[in-house]
Amino acid sequence: MIKKWMTGIGLLLVTFFWMACGNGNDSTNNKATTDSAAAAPQQDTVSVTPVAGVVLKEDALNAIYIHYMRLTDALTAGEVAAARIAGSAIEAGAANIPGGAGLARTAAGIMAAGDIETQRTAFAALSEDFIALVKKSGLQRGTLYVDFCPMAMNDKGAYWLSANKVISNPYFGAEMLTCGEVKTTIQ
Repeated sequence: MIKKWMTGIGLLLVTFFWMACGNGNDSTNNKATTDSAAAAPQQDTVSVTPVAGVVLKEDALNAIYIHYMRLTDALTAGEVAAARIAGSAIEAGAANIPGGAGLARTAAGIMAAGDIETQRTAFAALSEDFIALVKKSGLQRGTLYVDFCPMAMNDKGAYWLSANKVISNPYFGAEMLTCGEVKTTIQ
């Protein structure tokens, strides 16, 4: 009980901090607002504002999805601090998901990383886990794209989720912003 309460408070604080600082990104792809219910997914009826019209079937995943998109934006922009904040929120939210332990560990790695490259490496693993959870859950509304960059991770390639068909690569940011392709569509 106390652990759930602390997780909820942590999510509330992270969300408050994120909103107070402002992310400065008004792109229609990642514009989102959360309320205290979205920040603390402890009830069965959580209301989460969709990001780019996407709503996942599981509320706990919906709460993480919002922060996953913020993490993707932060990595694309090369913002280590913003990536840490999003990683913290994902770690806290993953505690409410069955099978979310791997997601939580990887998010903690993003939070602890001291540089953008280490965060991007952890993001590849986090994306694999998150994509699998999203595919298993399914979408209630909207469309998601599973994007792939063949040059990421030293030419091994890596995936990420996007709500937009236009490629915006979180593994290289401005260096190679459009490197990649849509591999799968989730509807």
